[in-house]
Amino acid sequence: MPYTLSTTITSRPPTTAPSPGPGRERGGWLRFAPVQPLFRARAAGRLAVLAYHGVTDPNSFGAQLDRLHRLATPVSLQAVERAIAEGRPLPPRSVLITFDDADRTVLTHALPALAARRIPAAAFVIAELIGTDLPFWWHEAQFLAAHGGRARALPAYGGPEHLLARLKALPDPDRRRSLHELRVSADRQAPRREQLRPEDLRTLQDAEVAIGNHTLGHPRLSRCDDSTVHTEISAAHLALTRWLGEPPAAFAYPDGGYDARADAALRRLGYRLGFLSDHRLGPRLPEHPLRISRLQVDSTTSTHRFDTILSGLEPAVRRWRGRAVPG
Repeated sequence: MPYTLSTTITSRPPTTAPSPGPGRERGGWLRFAPVQPLFRARAAGRLAVLAYHGVTDPNSFGAQLDRLHRLATPVSLQAVERAIAEGRPLPPRSVLITFDDADRTVLTHALPALAARRIPAAAFVIAELIGTDLPFWWHEAQFLAAHGGRARALPAYGGPEHLLARLKALPDPDRRRSLHELRVSADRQAPRREQLRPEDLRTLQDAEVAIGNHTLGHPRLSRCDDSTVHTEISAAHLALTRWLGEPPAAFAYPDGGYDARADAALRRLGYRLGFLSDHRLGPRLPEHPLRISRLQVDSTTSTHRFDTILSGLEPAVRRWRGRAVPG
């Protein structure tokens, strides 16, 4: 059934972003930099692929979409695929919106805003969570550690960010074993979290939100053996094909890092697009279709900082400072 605004929210989200709170304008000062116009002009010849993780602030997200209507040309996943197949660059200032992990806010918050403005997007889902009420494993790990959970591979994990960094750095069998130990030793289990259902994926797809593969369980592929890399991609591929009635054509790397073994598996399965999270702009005609750059952005990002991300200035300053890009 085609999506309408009444499917989830009966009115269009307000388009005025709320007043910035502490830290919201982080990096917003860059809009005053003398080089911002130069970066903006250069960005006209680049492809900006925005990578969100859900939508926690519908008002701010709506303001960002309105900004895109004024400053850019929103394009679909299919348009990117077609440009590569035909060898024709996308229009100037092309922007593709993507969502990694795809929690239910993509359906409840993002979709009404996108549909109201007729902006296409793509959502990359973790297949083993579809139709469940399981939390994302990184949220679960943080909760368990905060409630007394311990694991032998995490003797002194410090704060939440350090905990996740340690878990992601472990070989995948050790990561899974550590999660089990956290569950067994914690005083409380993590709250359940309703995930998207197969029918929700079809609703998104019918509303021009393409569905892509984000692996079966969201491991860091570089910490997996060859067999696990293959299983994580192929098992998710089979599940998505069954739910959608057609095979997915696009893949987003968990934690954003390229893996040559994953590349080979994707080629065997017929994937035509693959996305990183390297916080960079890319060419309007991607040179490496399975290694397309993306910019990290959040629904709470102010429109001022949003502009400096779109122009490539904020990512350039981040690289210059040597700051890591979140996965």
